[in-house]
Amino acid sequence: MDDVTPAERTAEPAGKVEKIVRTCLYEGYLLWPYRRSALKNTKRWTFGGVFPRSCADTLGEAHRMRTQVLLETGGRAADRTEVAVRVRFLHVVDRGVVRQGPNGPEAVDELTVDGERHLAWQEATEREVSVPVRLDAVLGRTVRAPVAVPAGTDREPLLDASGRTAGALLRRWNALSGTVEIGAEPVADGVFRLTVRVENTTSCPAPDPVDRGAREAACAYAFVSTHTVLHSRTGRFVSLLDPPGRLREAVSACENQGTWPVLVDDDADTGDGSSGDGAGGVYGAGEGSFARTVLSSPVTLYDFPEVAPESPGDLFDGTEIDRLLILGVMSLTEEEKREARACDPRAREILDRCAGLGPDELLALHGTIREFRPVGEKP
Repeated sequence: MDDVTPAERTAEPAGKVEKIVRTCLYEGYLLWPYRRSALKNTKRWTFGGVFPRSCADTLGEAHRMRTQVLLETGGRAADRTEVAVRVRFLHVVDRGVVRQGPNGPEAVDELTVDGERHLAWQEATEREVSVPVRLDAVLGRTVRAPVAVPAGTDREPLLDASGRTAGALLRRWNALSGTVEIGAEPVADGVFRLTVRVENTTSCPAPDPVDRGAREAACAYAFVSTHTVLHSRTGRFVSLLDPPGRLREAVSACENQGTWPVLVDDDADTGDGSSGDGAGGVYGAGEGSFARTVLSSPVTLYDFPEVAPESPGDLFDGTEIDRLLILGVMSLTEEEKREARACDPRAREILDRCAGLGPDELLALHGTIREFRPVGEKP
């Protein structure tokens, strides 16, 4: 189990894949107007949750997520077909605030240090399980990888202008445990159904079914916003939305639970002289669509999603319109901006980014024409 940094994401091409995964991963993380007091932010962890099995039924939540896709090997033997599987999710982190009092640190709801407010709330950090497999190793059997995150704490001192410690931010997170299971079965000549299951086995206090806050409390033990990314340099995945006719029956038999896999055009060299597009990163004129990479997300997407190049960065309302969100941010009062800055460092980044946009960057958000094509022609 890893804390994810960009330098560590080497198992597959970055580019479009990473942008789309990050956009989906943080969808709903913090909604405009990015303040703790906003009603819409009182229930933040709303989708893609894989909850501990011991409390999932009581909460009406899932304890398992399943992705099923078809992989075509193109005539390669199973022992020469490799797949990189990455499961990424958010881990809820409780952030407390302490003030340095005369008798030592004391917990407070908020603290202002040299004009900057700090509020007690929740944040999240990314977790990842990466499992590279060969097709023959999972054919007719299951390979299991553990999800094992130890509990931990972090203390961030808050210093005043003189360098004196005025308080601190205390971050705490619970241990998480579970499994990622990968298996495969043949469905046609050179075509296999690949299954990835994610299960949460974390120990969790029994929730009170009549407590309205029970689900939010259990989120601290959940895999939040769980996504699965599959990439094969030596095979290609079949679209579940636009399969070739010969595989439609096999595609209809795929069962996905809590998530939906779509093809992603990764613009990457596949190692066999073809690019991501050459692997079928476009619609195939009635012959089906294929790609080297699949994103399985609880966010509903179509094949080959893209983040608009005009987008200046994460806004956490990934399916909303950047222009409207940015104009909304710029319309916040100074007091509202101070609260947003105090809530979460990612909210502070949004405010700073929007404040730094120039006239040309703002104008580019009002729309653009990508291409012209005849009416009725598929993109």
